[in-house]
Amino acid sequence: MPEYRRSDQPGGVFFFTLVTNEREPLFSKPQHIHHLQQAIEQVQADHPFQIWASVILPDHIHFLWELPEGDGNFSLRIARMKILFTQGMLRKHRTEMSLSKIKHRESGYWQRRFWEHTIRDGDDFQRHFDYIHYNPIKHGRARCPHDWPYSSFHRWVRDGEYNQSWHCVCDGNEVVAPNFESIVNTVGE
Repeated sequence: MPEYRRSDQPGGVFFFTLVTNEREPLFSKPQHIHHLQQAIEQVQADHPFQIWASVILPDHIHFLWELPEGDGNFSLRIARMKILFTQGMLRKHRTEMSLSKIKHRESGYWQRRFWEHTIRDGDDFQRHFDYIHYNPIKHGRARCPHDWPYSSFHRWVRDGEYNQSWHCVCDGNEVVAPNFESIVNTVGE
């Protein structure tokens, strides 16, 4: 069995990919996204961290988080988020679980592992920040970043980081897809 090593950088910035179990399009239902948002808010209240960027697609999620100085325990936050989400889902949408899932304390909603990448510098941050916001287009879920409602892109347009027309084809603009080759094989999707 492979030995998984997680980064241990207190106060770092991290990129995450979380995937649903068997790529189930769990987040194609707004009520499931609501359960996820509630879980994230609770984890942030209990274990503070900053969300720089996020996108929720039907079968996976990307985050860019910054942890407080001296705290590198993102695994606790992700585990807690998964647990709180699962509890919310089971309260509202009880399903049968296999004995294996019960034994491993799994709900059937998530893949067992998640992908994490420690952000190295400003350029690495910007590449992952843009990758998150371009992801709905990459997966054919939207034509333009502003078309996808479950993304922090809208917040960054309001804050002036992005122009509303960033990689937008709405007005007949020809847009060249960004080159994410340097990270595409390392994002866990």
